[in-house]
Amino acid sequence: MTVTANNESISVKSANIVKLKAYLANTIFRDLEANPLSPERALEDAKQRLQFLYAKTGLNLPEALKLQIFQGVLDDLFGYGPIQKLLDNSEITEVMVNDFNNVYVERNGKIEKTSIKFDDDNHVLRIIERIVLPLGLRIDREHPTCDARLPDGSRVNAVIPPVAIDGPSITIRKFSHEKLTIEQLLSFNSLTRQMADFLQACVVSRLNIMISGGTGSGKTTLLNILSGFIPENERIVTIEDAAELRLHQEHVVRMESRPPNIVGSGGVTIRDLVRNALRMRPDRIVVGECRGGEALDMLQAMNTGHDGSLTTLHANTPRDALSRLETMTLMSGIELPVKVIREQIASAVDLIVQQSRVRDGSRKVTQISEVVGMEGDTIVMTDIFKYEQTISDDGQVSGEFKPTGMRPLFMPRLEMAGFKLKADVFGAGSTDFLGTSRRSTRGK
Repeated sequence: MTVTANNESISVKSANIVKLKAYLANTIFRDLEANPLSPERALEDAKQRLQFLYAKTGLNLPEALKLQIFQGVLDDLFGYGPIQKLLDNSEITEVMVNDFNNVYVERNGKIEKTSIKFDDDNHVLRIIERIVLPLGLRIDREHPTCDARLPDGSRVNAVIPPVAIDGPSITIRKFSHEKLTIEQLLSFNSLTRQMADFLQACVVSRLNIMISGGTGSGKTTLLNILSGFIPENERIVTIEDAAELRLHQEHVVRMESRPPNIVGSGGVTIRDLVRNALRMRPDRIVVGECRGGEALDMLQAMNTGHDGSLTTLHANTPRDALSRLETMTLMSGIELPVKVIREQIASAVDLIVQQSRVRDGSRKVTQISEVVGMEGDTIVMTDIFKYEQTISDDGQVSGEFKPTGMRPLFMPRLEMAGFKLKADVFGAGSTDFLGTSRRSTRGK
């Protein structure tokens, strides 16, 4: 291979440098494929071969550029190409490759564009194949989308043409190895001490709780923290698309859904796992996210003795969460009258916790709402806590967590579990939980 270079003007993005990287990577890959080594030895062997092959080209590139090329080749062979450095950065929580020329990240709750670029569309495709093939998954023109979990627990979604119009795209939600605690959420001003104590009491008292929120709002983080309040002596079954929950309790059975394999068989859905969990004698069922027909199975579980279940779903308000839950129940394929579905929801769900990402990028528990029961064909809800947000003229966001003054109707259940929350937790002059204006129509 012949490559010419000018030490003064050569760029890592020039056509010749792209060819040089491809030559080095392809040659080393063929050598490693012909002579398989352990990962550690393969990396050391690749570094030595890089030096040897580079010397054979007769080039004399600037040292910084040479090292950049070498690192790019190693990242392509042993990592995830140009985005490997982003994945290694602990401050970055999400990596988004829109196309080979546009890569974005989320840092501290805000999205920003990076200077990272791939060589071309084929370069992105090679990295996608490097991600999915070791996992036994398939992505091609007939199956142009893929969801997967990286070995470190990060979630990855890949989309390629023809559905990706502007070229292949990758989205990686990084897995946090740091387990957040309720104390950290308090320090982040995500909620108040009164709200935290209330939620802990609700979990221990076996209320059925749904965490609602948008993408990236922190639902899974909050679910993980609330699940940590479950007593040690209870058997917990967790069900997730990608295993992210890390519970400290000893008696935990973790299950993860599985997509179909390359030939389209062997898939296991969240709904399959929810049904199976009911046969495992669980004290608690924790579902990472409800997004389809499994919602009906969850509701039936909650209504048939599996109190204390927790899950998340995508919705922007607690009221929207009820509508979304209704829609997902209809997706089960079992035709039920809408009123029957609403009665199931009203009887099963005790509390909806709304998690939101506000304008400044921070994440807040913006509402905690009790599902009171039914009035006619409508599910009745009552806000217990709310976050009141204000935006100044210069765009600064501020807000305040406020109790609404309404005491929940399930207070006797909290008291039976040993929690005697003071009236001021719910605000001065809070309404008594037996007030005639809010009598529950629930079956519990």
